[in-house]
Parts: sequence; structure tokens; C-alpha cells
Amino acid sequence: MNLRYLGHASIYTEINGCKILFDPFITPNELASHIDVEKLEVDYIFVSHGHEDHVADVKSIALRTGAKIVSNFEITTWFENQGCENVHPMNIGGNWNFDFGKVKYVNAVHSSTLPDGSSGGNPGGFVFETSQGNFYYAGDTALTMDMKLIPMQTKLDFAILPIGDNFTMGVEDAILASHFVEVDKVLAMHFDTFGFIKVDHKQAIDKFKEANIELRILEVGEETTF
Repeated sequence: MNLRYLGHASIYTEINGCKILFDPFITPNELASHIDVEKLEVDYIFVSHGHEDHVADVKSIALRTGAKIVSNFEITTWFENQGCENVHPMNIGGNWNFDFGKVKYVNAVHSSTLPDGSSGGNPGGFVFETSQGNFYYAGDTALTMDMKLIPMQTKLDFAILPIGDNFTMGVEDAILASHFVEVDKVLAMHFDTFGFIKVDHKQAIDKFKEANIELRILEVGEETTF
């Protein structure tokens, strides 16, 4: 499975012919200034929670491409009220079989307020089961024992975890999270965008390596394959 890192927590991938984008925060992100949002072809936009740094480009991309917005009920309703008609509401613990594979919306420990102050409902992450591989997109979260439930139902090939600390898990907790979800390959997200979440890349990679986990930290626009 090929993934492209678009900065912060924005990940782009194609699964069984479907183009999928997570938490698009691209146009306001100076580190992603070379990414042309207008050229992104998208079929699904998965939104983990309501913060501006995860929803900034959702509306414009959805209206331009007709992409289906998948998130919790509060967030999908908020976008519906802004003219985005193609939505799929979910909530924590729910599964749905999409045309590319199955997705479960799982718990995240964070906050979730939309840019205008509206409630973003409960934050979450997504577990994907597909013929091209299984993975966990954690969204913004603290380390939580709920992560241990994931491998009881789904054998993962890799996980996409925040490592920036301060607002989410840092490196040490992300290593524990990797053990909890039973993966030895991790794609880093939610780091470096702001001063509060800058990380030492080499130190982070080395710490994961000591725990027998491969951590991949990509440049914005860079691709990797799992």
C-alpha cells in the first residue's frame, strides 16, 4: 500500500481504486505550501475530529471533487450544513463496509471543537481492513488502553501515529501504542507543524528502533509503501 504524507496529520492513499484522504490541513500549513490542493483527486475524506488543523481543507476538497466525508455524526452534520451533501456519519465502535474495505471508528482521547466553536462530538481514529492491507490511523490521541482492543479483532500491518507530544502522544507513548496495537512499522504524523510539536527526527527513529519498531518520518509530499 502506497501512502503520501501531505503534512501534519494529512495522509493520502489509494485502496482498491478509491482515493482516500485523512484530515486535510494543507493550505494553511506553511510546510505544505508546495502541495497543490486543487490537483488532489479524492473519493473519501476521513476526519478524525473537529479541530481546524484537521478540517481546514475538507469543505473545499469535498465540494470540488464530490468526495464522501466520513466522520462522526456531529462533524458530518456540520459539513452538511455547509453544503457538503455526500457524507457518511459514524460513531465510536461502529463498523461499515465501504467499496474499498471495512472501517471501524475507534476511540481517541483528545478534544474536538469545530472552527466556529460548534461541538465536534467525540474524537476518534480509524481501523482499516482491506485486501491491500490493514492499518490504524490514530488521529490525535493520548495513549489509551483501548488500543489493546484493536489487535483482538484486526491484525494490523502498520499504524499511523502522532509523535509530536504536547497535544498528543509523544515518542515514548507512541512506542507503547505500537506495542498495544501489535505493529512493528509506524508512519509518523502530527509533528513539526508548530513550535509545540517539533521533534528530533533521528532521536525518535532511534528510540523506536531500540524497541524493534521501524518509524518512518516523511518529508511533506514524500511517499512510502507498506
